[in-house]
Amino acid sequence: MKIKLFQIVLLSVLVMAGFGLASAQGSGRLDKRERRELHADRQEIRADTKDIRADRKDIRQDVVERRDDAREFRQDKREGASREELRADRQEIRADSADIRSDQRDLRRDVRDRRGDVRDYRHDRRDARRK
Repeated sequence: MKIKLFQIVLLSVLVMAGFGLASAQGSGRLDKRERRELHADRQEIRADTKDIRADRKDIRQDVVERRDDAREFRQDKREGASREELRADRQEIRADSADIRSDQRDLRRDVRDRRGDVRDYRHDRRDARRK
């Protein structure tokens, strides 16, 4: 009798544990709303990444153009160009330098924002899986 009672209790505990595990694993699925929000966040991060890459490429091109302008300015100076032409070249170089600095500042801000978005996305994904 004791053995039969022990077997019944043991079997009941195992069945309850099995149901508990099954229900815990079933809650790991994300509902449609959370899945949609995470997907939208992921798409936004991808778009930001593409924009950052394009901005870096534009800045590199601007730096090359500024370097060419500076080389042209030095050559014009050696060749004895007029003061107006040299002044215009200096102003153009100065304006290009300011634009590059501004673009780099904007790029750093965009990278920092993207990094925060990635961090938020990971937290949201982890929290959604825990529910």
